[in-house]
Amino acid sequence: MTDKIRGKLASGEYEGSEARAVLMRLKAGQRVLELGAGLGYIGALAARIVGAQNVTSVEANPDMLAAIRANYALNGVAGIDLRHGAVVGPAYEGQTLAFACAKQFWASRIAASEDRRARVVEVPVLRIGALLADVAPQFVIMDIEGAEQYLFASQWPRSVRQVVIELHPKQYESAKVIKEIVDMLSRSGLTYDPVASRGTLLALRRV
Repeated sequence: MTDKIRGKLASGEYEGSEARAVLMRLKAGQRVLELGAGLGYIGALAARIVGAQNVTSVEANPDMLAAIRANYALNGVAGIDLRHGAVVGPAYEGQTLAFACAKQFWASRIAASEDRRARVVEVPVLRIGALLADVAPQFVIMDIEGAEQYLFASQWPRSVRQVVIELHPKQYESAKVIKEIVDMLSRSGLTYDPVASRGTLLALRRV
């Protein structure tokens, strides 16, 4: 936690675009899958709308788990299903993954060659197909520092009504990654949601 983040939390600017999309599109009774729990802010916000029992949050950074659980408890949503692991696509073959825990938690991500200053740990993997089948969410929101590029190799299930993705273009080899994400979600029956989208926050919904 830094003074800057404290200030943004107090003003409502922290993860403002994600919060706006959740408040705009999430409906009572829907099941939510959050990839990248961060501080637990968006998960707690979603749980206030749909109930903690309908929210599953995933976080790869082991350093954040205690803080997330504490924040859920402070906000009366301790019943959120918090799972530890890095979400991967079907092409990944291992059972664990190297994850770089940065000093600033929001910069933590799947380890790359340039992450020499970060502490690298092995974390369990959670495959996107199995996760979607297990949770059966209607609403999926993710902010996973570039790892979203690996999650759209095959069609998503029809149970998903809304997807909100924080894109990280600097982490992609080319802009084709964004096209591949949008094309696959389009083939899955989801279309661009211009009202909920903002900047690098891409929203798609079933219509």
